[in-house]
Amino acid sequence: MLEKIITLEDVSMVDFLGIHNANIKEVAAAFPGSKIISRGNEIRIQGTAPEIIRITDVMDSLIAHYQKYGKVTNDNVKGYLNGVVKAPVASAEDDADVIIYGNKGLVVKAKTPNQKLLVEQAEKFDLVFAVGPAGTGKTYTAVAIAVRALKNKEVRKIIITRPAVEAGENLGFLPGDLKEKIDPYLRPIYDALDDMIAPEKLKLYLESRVIEIAPLAYMRGRTLNNAFILLDEAQNTTPMQMKMFLTRMGPSSKAIITGDKSQIDLPKNLKSGLIDSLTVLKGIKGISFVELDGSDVVRHRLVKDILAAYDKSEQ
Repeated sequence: MLEKIITLEDVSMVDFLGIHNANIKEVAAAFPGSKIISRGNEIRIQGTAPEIIRITDVMDSLIAHYQKYGKVTNDNVKGYLNGVVKAPVASAEDDADVIIYGNKGLVVKAKTPNQKLLVEQAEKFDLVFAVGPAGTGKTYTAVAIAVRALKNKEVRKIIITRPAVEAGENLGFLPGDLKEKIDPYLRPIYDALDDMIAPEKLKLYLESRVIEIAPLAYMRGRTLNNAFILLDEAQNTTPMQMKMFLTRMGPSSKAIITGDKSQIDLPKNLKSGLIDSLTVLKGIKGISFVELDGSDVVRHRLVKDILAAYDKSEQ
């Protein structure tokens, strides 16, 4: 009797094996002459050479399915056991707007015309500004684009940063160093990453700094090469901070800058680096500017009406 060991790397074992290992038990039941044991992140197969080859083919298909969709169901297992070679996919039209397949079968798509434009421009340009009001999905979409680039090995790391400025609050009263003070304000970034990357893999990425989330002040003096860099809440940078950030890009880096011109929390005597850059950098070849608006709001239906009411009041 021969034995083969398959090591599962960067995989959520629950999402791959199923609850109580139901998926791997389904495979084992289909090959009663062999023994299939799951232990840790290893699948141990014992049997004859022909059966090991057949089981390995099924396991390879399941691994490829997981890597694309982020989850394996019992129906998926049965499909592959019945001779389905390729993972079931939606039509080309349905798949066109998919950015990535996240955790537990979550499909992350560009949902509005301007979100789709942001995805297209990020593919064509190394530096993209995405400017629009709250709820337009600019940050979430930017994170998805960066995660896709990492998964496709187009970059080696993701760096996400934002200025340490908050509306009506003083960070000095919070405990800890600057990073610890600002981490709660980066919660939307962590939430987006939780949707898109398996927990074990995300933990590994954060610990090994493959994904780095830090205040903008931590970027000074660095050259960020072979990285996807996101600057969030860019309306709260000063022109000097914006210049500092933009000059961190290395030869193989890409960057997306997101901001909302209507939510500037800087002191009134300071000019927004985002507003300044939209004028200074206009016309430079290789930089794209994407404007999102109320039609792109993907939050509660009332958010569009709220934004419209405030715009009317300000006018």
